[in-house]
Amino acid sequence: MGVAIGLIAALIVLLILIKITFTLVGLVFTLLVAAVIGFLAGYIVPGRLPYGVLGAIVAGLAGSWLGTLLIGSIPPHIGGIAVIPAIVGAVILAFGLRLIGSVTGRL
Repeated sequence: MGVAIGLIAALIVLLILIKITFTLVGLVFTLLVAAVIGFLAGYIVPGRLPYGVLGAIVAGLAGSWLGTLLIGSIPPHIGGIAVIPAIVGAVILAFGLRLIGSVTGRL
């Protein structure tokens, strides 16, 4: 009886570890997709995004939210991000940051 309980407990721990691993891998993949989208927006809009890779990730994630809000969630989806709305939103966000930066003289 004790062996069966031990095996069940080990199986539960293994399943929890697998779920955590897949969740972390999914998070890293989503952040990678957001960074690529942010860099694409940086190439489309003249100038540069502040804070390098971190700025590109934030622009990709915020652009994904903004683009989905404006035009909806249209395919293709990669890493949980709707790519076309994310690029549109990131370009709008990068353009807005560039505009604010040129007005204030910071970018």
